[in-house]
Amino acid sequence: MAYRVLPYNQSLALLTDLYQLTMAYSYWKAGVDGKEAVFHLFFRKNPFRGGFAIACGLEHVVDYLQNLSFDESDIVYLASLKGNDERPLFEREFLNQLRGMQFKCDLDAIPEGTVVFPQEPLLRVQGPIIQCQILETVLLNIINFQTLIATKAARICQAARGAPILEFGLRRAQGIDGALAASRAAYVGGCSATSNVLAGKMFGIPVRGTHAHSWVMSFDDELEAFQVYAKAMPNNSVFLVDTYDTLEGVRKAVEAGKWLRGQGHEMIGIRLDSGDLAYLSIEARKILDEAGFPKAAIVASNDLDEGIIESLQQQGARINVWGVGTKLITAHDQPALGGVYKLSAIRAPGEEWKYRVKLSEQAVKVSNPGVLQVRRYRSGGEALADVIYDVQSDLSAGCVILDPLDPTRKKEIPAGTPSGDLLVPIFRKGKKVYDPPKLETIKAKVQQELEAFHSGVRRFVNPHQYPVGIEQSLHALKTELILKARKPAPAGVEART
Repeated sequence: MAYRVLPYNQSLALLTDLYQLTMAYSYWKAGVDGKEAVFHLFFRKNPFRGGFAIACGLEHVVDYLQNLSFDESDIVYLASLKGNDERPLFEREFLNQLRGMQFKCDLDAIPEGTVVFPQEPLLRVQGPIIQCQILETVLLNIINFQTLIATKAARICQAARGAPILEFGLRRAQGIDGALAASRAAYVGGCSATSNVLAGKMFGIPVRGTHAHSWVMSFDDELEAFQVYAKAMPNNSVFLVDTYDTLEGVRKAVEAGKWLRGQGHEMIGIRLDSGDLAYLSIEARKILDEAGFPKAAIVASNDLDEGIIESLQQQGARINVWGVGTKLITAHDQPALGGVYKLSAIRAPGEEWKYRVKLSEQAVKVSNPGVLQVRRYRSGGEALADVIYDVQSDLSAGCVILDPLDPTRKKEIPAGTPSGDLLVPIFRKGKKVYDPPKLETIKAKVQQELEAFHSGVRRFVNPHQYPVGIEQSLHALKTELILKARKPAPAGVEART
């Protein structure tokens, strides 16, 4: 049986905030629904006080857009909504237009698994303003969460120094859909397997798991519990040893392992789920080695994250596999990425683009105008800098980039510096022109990408700030628009390219 990427069998067109639909209706009512717009999705600050993020969620976006349509039940529900005068919120003619709506936008996106940074557009949506507007909420929902989880997983995998990470978070995840999306994103970020069997079925992620404390507690004797489990699952024997006395549990696991070996099978290892994991893993390793089980793995769990794993590594813990649940699946200690979706250009049919900028008292919240692209420059195989620029700009002669928050900080990129644009075409006029790569390919890309950045960017504490800047002429245009908008007389902010 084939499964869609998104695990739903009903229309998801109403997976949006009401204000997207009230704006869409108002565009239609004002007669400006024929205008074309450009929106960009980006985030303003690296998550987890880190130096990078991992783009994730694009395959779910593609699946959503390919199946986007308002079905009859959607229209009936919208027709039932009323304003404060108890009259219908939306006119029937507008709802009829939604009923027949077909996705007609262009979508450009940074592929999943790419290392990304604040202010860089992860998605660029261009098309009929009503459609662009309606898409805001769902695109943010998908990209924000999966990018956050993939980034957390990448950090945890870095702390593990190449040891496998098992994602154990299903029972603590934010609902069914959150669990599935997070299991996928965690695998993209570098996890080796998941405990989530449905995620394994849907996405092809390896699944792992053995038994819980309840298994041991259901028997009168711990050794009996291990032996019965070994008999039932001789090819999946990882024994949870901390139900009573941890090191005594390790010794009983050894006895069960000897029995398994006598049956022609090998014990995979043991799992520690509580206590001083550094001390217990060191002592458990001694017991296993002395008993003739040097290849038996020690799996550790117990509310782990990148900080705890890094600390345990520094303490000399003898842990081979890390099981990470709650703090990965819930993106502890940052519950949201904070991505935003901003209008940057608009035009009527046959006219030139009018560029828009959103102002704020906070410099970080002033948006960038234009139809934007991101170009990554490299030197000797290492990422050198990223520039955010307007697609109509010519960068063949090199460029100067300015820090978005401090324009006195500049970096000159000479002509001929190796580079590549990050945003690639995904849809053109609503037609898919991009085939998402396999999940294994995306996962491998994350590791390749991270290796291209200076180790300081990957550092957990006070990471190096990778240079991301606005191209000089775009910055000048942005400044012009800001100054024009802050004059008391003009109404609206615009500039022609």
